[in-house]
Amino acid sequence: MKDAVAIVTGGGTGIGASVVRRLATRGVRCVINYASSRDEAEALAAEVDGAIAVRADIVDDAACRTLAQAAIDAFGRIDFLVNNAGRTKFAHHENLDALQAEDFIDIYRLNTIAPFQMIRACAPAMREGGIGAVVNIASVAGVWGHGSSVAYAASKGALITMTKSLARVLAPSIRVNAVAPGYVGTGWFEKRLGTDGLAKLNSRIAAGVPMEMAAGPDDIAGPVVMLLDPDCRVITGETMVLDAGAHLDIGLSRRPGRES
Repeated sequence: MKDAVAIVTGGGTGIGASVVRRLATRGVRCVINYASSRDEAEALAAEVDGAIAVRADIVDDAACRTLAQAAIDAFGRIDFLVNNAGRTKFAHHENLDALQAEDFIDIYRLNTIAPFQMIRACAPAMREGGIGAVVNIASVAGVWGHGSSVAYAASKGALITMTKSLARVLAPSIRVNAVAPGYVGTGWFEKRLGTDGLAKLNSRIAAGVPMEMAAGPDDIAGPVVMLLDPDCRVITGETMVLDAGAHLDIGLSRRPGRES
């Protein structure tokens, strides 16, 4: 992977930033995309070798093409794409009046349409390199239909289906996979709950999953980089669930061998 080039959308914070750091240890040069987190993206670009920060609002197709061209102008190639940027609106699933059509459109634009536009913009350059690979950051919400809102779950479910569709049509030159994280204790939670609040939430999450852990961004970055690695060239069209085994308890009232 040394000297390969990756674009990571939403790469300045959270999972995206962890992916950038992990790729940098493999010698991959990174384009850190951001829309609003300029300070974080530029600080990360200064921190890791061979990285640049590029602003682009990827809900706009022209911005996706500009972002792809910026990578080519800077490094001469594109090998990997991580579609990490996303958004949600919190709404209880049973409250059908909590979401309007505009909410679905807003969420789908970034969570589903933008990844398609980014793949389309990067595909010509990725074909030339011979090791092209995409990883879409989906969610267990898109697998099980739960999560922050119906609109969010639906958008991630669509992203998972799109992963299969594009893996089929872009083979053999570009592999397309997805990961579906469960709970990830990012800075987003810490800003809202504080350090102590995050620690309590992590403890509660860990107590409820088989692996007895609360995942952090680095725990997601490892599998993402693994799927990008050319050593995984036999893997395409797959969605890897990254939830510390929580899906094993779906439908169970309590974990076997554990007091309720």
